[in-house]
Amino acid sequence: MSSRITCDVHTTTPVAVVRLKGALDLGTMRSVHEALTDALVDQPEALVVDMAEVNVKDRLALSVFAATARRAEEWPAVPVVLCAPSPVAARWLAESTTCRVVPVSADCAEATRVAGATSTLRMRTRLEPVAGACRRARELVTDACARWNLPDAAGPAALVLTELVGNVVRHAGTPMQVTVTLRRPYLHLAVVDGSCAEARPGGTNLHAEGGRGLLLVRELAQKWGSVPAGQGKAVWAMLPAT
Repeated sequence: MSSRITCDVHTTTPVAVVRLKGALDLGTMRSVHEALTDALVDQPEALVVDMAEVNVKDRLALSVFAATARRAEEWPAVPVVLCAPSPVAARWLAESTTCRVVPVSADCAEATRVAGATSTLRMRTRLEPVAGACRRARELVTDACARWNLPDAAGPAALVLTELVGNVVRHAGTPMQVTVTLRRPYLHLAVVDGSCAEARPGGTNLHAEGGRGLLLVRELAQKWGSVPAGQGKAVWAMLPAT
C-alpha cells in the first residue's frame, strides 16, 4: 500500500474491521481499494472501515468506498459500513452518492453493531474436485432453500450451483469453498477455487460436448461474474430470493 496511507485489518470476529491511516486522495484510492478487496477474500460477515485517522484530500476519492460496497454486494455478499469520518469527510460523504450505498456511523462500535444487524444467512462447505462434488453442492443449496423458505429458487439455484462447481471440477481441478448466502432480495451463490484463470462462457456450438455450463448460468442468474480471490478466483451468481 502507498506510504501515504496504511491499513490494519482485524478479522478476529465475524465482522472485519479495516483501520485506515493517512491521506486519501486520487493517488492513494487505488491502494485503499486493493486493501479492502483483500479483506473481502476471507468472506467476513461484514466489513467496517474505520476512518478516524484518515485525512481526505480529495472528495472524489471517497468513491472508493461505494465501489467496494458494490463489489462486496455481489461477492461475498456482505454489507460495508464506514465509521468515524472527520467533520469535513462526513459532510462530503453526505453530499455524495456514497452514502446511498454505504452507511456511515459515528464510531467503530456503532458501525460494528450496524454491520452485525444487517448480517446475512449463510451456509458453506469445502469440496474436493471429484465427481460427487456437484451432488453435494445441490444438497447444500436445496437444504438452504428449504430452511429459508425459498421454494421457487431451489430448482434454478441447484442448476446454477451445479454448473459453477462442475466448472471447477472440469477446468480448475482444485479444492473449493462453496457458499450459499441469503441477502434479500437475492440468493447469492459463490464458488472459490485455487485457479486464477477467469471463468468465461464457452461458445454457442450446439454440437460441442461441453463448455455451455456458464451460458446456462448467465441465462438463469440475475447477475454473475468472476473476480480474483487470493491466489485463485471466486465465481458468483445472484438469483431472486423467492
